[in-house]
Amino acid sequence: MDNEEILEFYKKTSPFTDLGYYKKFAQDLPNNIEELSVLQRMQIIHPVAFRDKNIRTKKDCFWGDMTNVPITRLEYEDDIFPTAQSVLAELLRKNPNYTVKRQAKDKVHVTCRSQAILLASILKAKGISARARSGFAEYIHYDGICYDHWITEYFDENENRWKLVDADEHCPDHEMGFDLNDIPYDKFIFGAKAYLGVRQNKYKPKTILYSSDPPTLGLKASIRGLFYDFHSLMNNEIIFLHMPKYIQDKKFKLSEEEYKELDELATLMLKPNENFKELQEIWNSVPKFRIMSGALN
Repeated sequence: MDNEEILEFYKKTSPFTDLGYYKKFAQDLPNNIEELSVLQRMQIIHPVAFRDKNIRTKKDCFWGDMTNVPITRLEYEDDIFPTAQSVLAELLRKNPNYTVKRQAKDKVHVTCRSQAILLASILKAKGISARARSGFAEYIHYDGICYDHWITEYFDENENRWKLVDADEHCPDHEMGFDLNDIPYDKFIFGAKAYLGVRQNKYKPKTILYSSDPPTLGLKASIRGLFYDFHSLMNNEIIFLHMPKYIQDKKFKLSEEEYKELDELATLMLKPNENFKELQEIWNSVPKFRIMSGALN
Protein backbone atom coordinates (compact mmCIF):
# COMPACT_ATOMS: atom_id res chain seq x y z
CA MET A 1 0.00 0.00 0.00
CA ASP A 2 1.49 3.34 -0.99
CA ASN A 3 1.81 6.36 1.26
CA GLU A 4 -1.13 8.22 -0.32
CA GLU A 5 -3.51 5.36 0.47
CA ILE A 6 -2.29 5.31 4.08
CA LEU A 7 -2.75 9.06 4.42
CA GLU A 8 -6.28 8.82 3.00
CA PHE A 9 -7.08 6.04 5.47
CA TYR A 10 -6.18 8.29 8.40
CA LYS A 11 -8.34 11.11 7.11
CA LYS A 12 -11.30 8.79 7.64
CA THR A 13 -13.14 8.74 10.95
CA SER A 14 -14.36 6.06 13.34
CA PRO A 15 -17.37 6.08 15.67
CA PHE A 16 -14.95 7.57 18.21
CA THR A 17 -13.52 10.36 16.02
CA ASP A 18 -16.44 11.33 13.78
CA LEU A 19 -17.72 14.75 14.86
CA GLY A 20 -21.02 14.64 12.99
CA TYR A 21 -22.79 18.01 13.21
CA TYR A 22 -19.74 19.48 14.96
CA LYS A 23 -17.43 19.00 11.98
CA LYS A 24 -17.87 22.58 10.76
CA PHE A 25 -17.18 23.85 14.28
CA ALA A 26 -13.92 21.88 14.33
CA GLN A 27 -12.91 23.16 10.89
CA ASP A 28 -13.17 26.73 12.18
CA LEU A 29 -10.83 26.10 15.13
CA PRO A 30 -7.19 27.33 14.89
CA ASN A 31 -4.94 25.58 12.38
CA ASN A 32 -1.75 26.17 14.38
CA ILE A 33 -1.08 22.94 16.31
CA GLU A 34 0.25 24.73 19.41
CA GLU A 35 -2.71 27.10 19.59
CA LEU A 36 -5.14 24.26 18.94
CA SER A 37 -3.60 22.05 21.65
CA VAL A 38 -3.52 24.80 24.29
CA LEU A 39 -7.12 25.74 23.49
CA GLN A 40 -8.21 22.12 23.83
CA ARG A 41 -6.23 21.63 27.04
CA MET A 42 -8.11 24.51 28.66
CA GLN A 43 -11.46 22.78 28.12
CA ILE A 44 -10.55 19.73 30.20
CA ILE A 45 -9.71 18.86 33.81
CA HIS A 46 -7.74 15.67 34.13
CA PRO A 47 -9.51 13.42 36.67
CA VAL A 48 -6.28 12.89 38.61
CA ALA A 49 -6.26 16.60 39.44
CA PHE A 50 -9.88 16.58 40.59
CA ARG A 51 -9.10 13.65 42.86
CA ASP A 52 -6.49 15.76 44.70
CA LYS A 53 -8.25 17.54 47.59
CA ASN A 54 -5.60 20.27 47.66
CA ILE A 55 -6.41 21.14 44.05
CA ARG A 56 -10.16 20.63 44.38
CA THR A 57 -10.36 23.34 47.06
CA LYS A 58 -8.35 25.98 45.18
CA LYS A 59 -10.03 29.10 43.85
CA ASP A 60 -7.16 30.04 41.56
CA CYS A 61 -5.19 27.34 39.80
CA PHE A 62 -4.40 26.18 36.28
CA TRP A 63 -7.96 24.84 35.82
CA GLY A 64 -9.63 27.91 37.34
CA ASP A 65 -11.87 28.13 40.41
CA MET A 66 -12.16 24.49 41.44
CA THR A 67 -14.48 25.30 44.34
CA ASN A 68 -17.28 25.86 41.83
CA VAL A 69 -17.00 22.31 40.48
CA PRO A 70 -19.68 20.14 42.15
CA ILE A 71 -18.22 17.38 44.29
CA THR A 72 -20.91 15.10 42.83
CA ARG A 73 -19.17 15.18 39.45
CA LEU A 74 -17.51 11.92 38.51
CA GLU A 75 -13.75 11.90 38.85
CA TYR A 76 -13.55 10.17 35.49
CA GLU A 77 -16.17 11.08 32.89
CA ASP A 78 -14.65 8.95 30.13
CA ASP A 79 -17.41 6.39 30.60
CA ILE A 80 -20.17 8.87 29.73
CA PHE A 81 -18.22 10.78 27.06
CA PRO A 82 -16.39 7.98 25.19
CA THR A 83 -16.29 9.72 21.80
CA ALA A 84 -14.78 12.98 20.58
CA GLN A 85 -18.25 14.11 19.51
CA SER A 86 -19.69 13.51 22.98
CA VAL A 87 -16.86 15.46 24.64
CA LEU A 88 -17.33 18.39 22.28
CA ALA A 89 -21.12 18.28 22.61
CA GLU A 90 -20.92 18.38 26.40
CA LEU A 91 -18.47 21.28 26.36
CA LEU A 92 -20.70 23.33 24.08
CA ARG A 93 -23.80 22.34 26.04
CA LYS A 94 -22.21 23.71 29.20
CA ASN A 95 -20.88 26.85 27.56
CA PRO A 96 -20.82 27.59 23.81
CA ASN A 97 -17.79 29.88 24.25
CA TYR A 98 -14.93 27.55 23.36
CA THR A 99 -12.06 29.69 24.66
CA VAL A 100 -9.00 29.39 26.91
CA LYS A 101 -11.00 31.28 29.57
CA ARG A 102 -13.52 28.47 30.12
CA GLN A 103 -14.48 28.27 33.79
CA ALA A 104 -13.63 25.12 35.73
CA LYS A 105 -17.30 24.30 36.33
CA ASP A 106 -17.86 24.14 32.56
CA LYS A 107 -15.01 21.75 31.80
CA VAL A 108 -15.18 17.98 31.36
CA HIS A 109 -13.15 15.47 33.37
CA VAL A 110 -11.54 13.13 30.87
CA THR A 111 -8.14 11.51 30.42
CA CYS A 112 -5.35 11.58 27.86
CA ARG A 113 -7.27 9.16 25.64
CA SER A 114 -10.02 11.72 25.13
CA GLN A 115 -7.44 14.44 24.53
CA ALA A 116 -5.78 12.27 21.89
CA ILE A 117 -8.95 11.31 20.02
CA LEU A 118 -10.42 14.82 20.24
CA LEU A 119 -7.32 16.35 18.69
CA ALA A 120 -7.22 13.60 16.04
CA SER A 121 -10.90 14.17 15.23
CA ILE A 122 -10.39 17.93 14.82
CA LEU A 123 -7.41 17.40 12.54
CA LYS A 124 -9.38 14.85 10.49
CA ALA A 125 -12.21 17.39 10.17
CA LYS A 126 -9.65 19.78 8.71
CA GLY A 127 -8.60 17.16 6.13
CA ILE A 128 -5.36 16.22 7.92
CA SER A 129 -4.27 12.61 8.32
CA ALA A 130 -4.25 11.85 12.04
CA ARG A 131 -4.44 8.95 14.46
CA ALA A 132 -4.49 8.42 18.22
CA ARG A 133 -1.58 6.42 19.62
CA SER A 134 -1.41 4.47 22.86
CA GLY A 135 1.64 3.52 24.88
CA PHE A 136 3.71 4.68 27.83
CA ALA A 137 5.66 7.82 28.71
CA GLU A 138 8.25 8.45 31.39
CA TYR A 139 8.09 12.20 30.77
CA ILE A 140 4.78 12.49 32.65
CA HIS A 141 6.49 12.24 36.06
CA TYR A 142 10.20 11.53 35.46
CA ASP A 143 10.38 9.01 38.31
CA GLY A 144 11.76 6.08 36.35
CA ILE A 145 8.29 4.65 35.64
CA CYS A 146 6.67 4.73 32.21
CA TYR A 147 3.00 5.51 32.75
CA ASP A 148 0.25 4.61 30.30
CA HIS A 149 -0.48 7.50 28.00
CA TRP A 150 -2.24 8.43 24.77
CA ILE A 151 -1.06 11.07 22.32
CA THR A 152 -1.89 12.12 18.75
CA GLU A 153 0.11 11.51 15.60
CA TYR A 154 -0.55 13.57 12.49
CA PHE A 155 1.00 14.03 9.07
CA ASP A 156 2.58 17.43 8.45
CA GLU A 157 2.26 17.95 4.70
CA ASN A 158 4.61 20.94 4.77
CA GLU A 159 7.42 18.81 6.17
CA ASN A 160 6.22 15.56 4.58
CA ARG A 161 6.48 13.55 7.80
CA TRP A 162 4.48 12.27 10.76
CA LYS A 163 4.65 14.17 14.05
CA LEU A 164 3.68 13.33 17.61
CA VAL A 165 1.79 15.90 19.68
CA ASP A 166 0.58 15.68 23.28
CA ALA A 167 -2.39 17.97 23.97
CA ASP A 168 -2.82 16.51 27.46
CA GLU A 169 0.53 17.87 28.66
CA HIS A 170 0.13 21.41 27.28
CA CYS A 171 0.27 23.04 30.70
CA PRO A 172 1.89 26.33 31.76
CA ASP A 173 5.40 26.02 33.19
CA HIS A 174 5.49 22.32 32.33
CA GLU A 175 8.95 22.18 30.82
CA MET A 176 9.68 18.91 29.04
CA GLY A 177 12.97 19.67 27.37
CA PHE A 178 11.42 18.94 23.98
CA ASP A 179 8.65 20.29 21.78
CA LEU A 180 5.25 18.86 22.74
CA ASN A 181 4.10 19.62 19.18
CA ASP A 182 6.90 17.51 17.70
CA ILE A 183 7.79 14.90 20.30
CA PRO A 184 10.94 12.88 19.52
CA TYR A 185 9.92 9.31 18.79
CA ASP A 186 12.31 7.96 21.41
CA LYS A 187 10.41 9.85 24.13
CA PHE A 188 7.24 7.80 23.72
CA ILE A 189 7.07 4.03 24.16
CA PHE A 190 4.35 2.73 21.85
CA GLY A 191 2.38 -0.29 23.04
CA ALA A 192 4.26 -2.67 20.75
CA LYS A 193 7.67 -1.50 21.92
CA ALA A 194 6.62 -1.81 25.57
CA TYR A 195 5.25 -5.32 25.02
CA LEU A 196 8.33 -6.57 23.19
CA GLY A 197 10.57 -4.80 25.71
CA VAL A 198 8.97 -6.65 28.62
CA ARG A 199 9.01 -9.95 26.71
CA GLN A 200 12.70 -9.53 25.93
CA ASN A 201 13.62 -8.27 29.42
CA LYS A 202 14.61 -4.83 28.14
CA TYR A 203 12.12 -3.23 30.53
CA LYS A 204 11.71 -4.27 34.11
CA PRO A 205 8.05 -5.17 34.75
CA LYS A 206 7.69 -2.56 37.51
CA THR A 207 8.67 0.26 35.12
CA ILE A 208 5.72 -0.29 32.75
CA LEU A 209 2.56 0.78 34.54
CA TYR A 210 -1.09 0.99 33.52
CA SER A 211 -3.04 3.27 35.85
CA SER A 212 -5.99 0.96 36.40
CA ASP A 213 -7.44 0.34 39.86
CA PRO A 214 -5.47 -1.50 41.12
CA PRO A 215 -2.58 -0.58 38.77
CA THR A 216 -1.32 -3.25 36.39
CA LEU A 217 2.36 -3.70 35.67
CA GLY A 218 4.73 -5.27 33.20
CA LEU A 219 3.39 -7.74 30.68
CA LYS A 220 -0.28 -7.25 31.52
CA ALA A 221 0.05 -3.47 31.26
CA SER A 222 1.96 -3.71 27.99
CA ILE A 223 -0.67 -6.00 26.46
CA ARG A 224 -3.23 -3.31 27.17
CA GLY A 225 -1.05 -0.73 25.46
CA LEU A 226 -0.44 -3.08 22.55
CA PHE A 227 -4.13 -3.61 21.80
CA TYR A 228 -5.20 -0.03 22.43
CA ASP A 229 -2.57 1.03 19.91
CA PHE A 230 -3.39 -1.71 17.40
CA HIS A 231 -7.04 -0.71 17.41
CA SER A 232 -6.09 2.96 17.14
CA LEU A 233 -3.89 2.19 14.13
CA MET A 234 -6.95 0.59 12.56
CA ASN A 235 -9.07 3.70 13.25
CA ASN A 236 -10.91 2.09 16.16
CA GLU A 237 -9.93 3.94 19.34
CA ILE A 238 -11.47 1.55 21.89
CA ILE A 239 -12.29 2.68 25.43
CA PHE A 240 -10.58 1.48 28.61
CA LEU A 241 -13.31 -1.11 29.29
CA HIS A 242 -12.48 -2.85 26.03
CA MET A 243 -9.95 -5.63 25.62
CA PRO A 244 -9.99 -8.74 23.40
CA LYS A 245 -12.37 -11.11 25.14
CA TYR A 246 -10.08 -14.14 24.88
CA ILE A 247 -7.39 -12.24 26.79
CA GLN A 248 -9.81 -11.00 29.43
CA ASP A 249 -11.26 -14.50 29.84
CA LYS A 250 -7.76 -15.88 30.37
CA LYS A 251 -6.99 -13.06 32.82
CA PHE A 252 -4.00 -12.10 30.65
CA LYS A 253 -2.33 -15.47 31.27
CA LEU A 254 -1.66 -16.71 27.75
CA SER A 255 0.04 -19.76 26.32
CA GLU A 256 3.50 -19.39 24.80
CA GLU A 257 1.95 -19.89 21.37
CA GLU A 258 -0.46 -17.00 22.04
CA TYR A 259 2.40 -14.80 23.25
CA LYS A 260 4.33 -15.56 20.06
CA GLU A 261 1.26 -14.55 18.07
CA LEU A 262 1.36 -11.20 19.86
CA ASP A 263 5.13 -11.01 19.29
CA GLU A 264 4.49 -11.12 15.54
CA LEU A 265 1.78 -8.47 15.75
CA ALA A 266 3.96 -6.20 17.88
CA THR A 267 6.94 -6.57 15.58
CA LEU A 268 4.85 -5.37 12.64
CA MET A 269 3.51 -2.49 14.72
CA LEU A 270 7.02 -1.15 15.35
CA LYS A 271 6.85 0.17 11.77
CA PRO A 272 3.12 0.67 11.19
CA ASN A 273 3.43 2.57 7.91
CA GLU A 274 5.85 0.11 6.31
CA ASN A 275 3.75 -2.84 7.52
CA PHE A 276 0.33 -1.26 7.09
CA LYS A 277 -0.94 -3.85 4.60
CA GLU A 278 0.12 -6.74 6.84
CA LEU A 279 -1.53 -5.11 9.85
CA GLN A 280 -4.77 -4.68 7.92
CA GLU A 281 -4.65 -8.35 6.90
CA ILE A 282 -4.37 -9.36 10.56
CA TRP A 283 -7.19 -6.98 11.43
CA ASN A 284 -9.42 -8.59 8.81
CA SER A 285 -8.44 -12.22 9.42
CA VAL A 286 -8.00 -12.62 13.21
CA PRO A 287 -11.41 -11.98 14.77
CA LYS A 288 -10.31 -12.74 18.33
CA PHE A 289 -8.25 -9.52 18.26
CA ARG A 290 -11.47 -7.58 17.56
CA ILE A 291 -14.08 -9.38 19.69
CA MET A 292 -14.09 -7.13 22.73
CA SER A 293 -14.95 -7.67 26.35
CA GLY A 294 -16.72 -4.79 28.06
CA ALA A 295 -19.28 -3.86 30.68
CA LEU A 296 -21.87 -6.29 29.24
CA ASN A 297 -19.57 -8.82 27.56
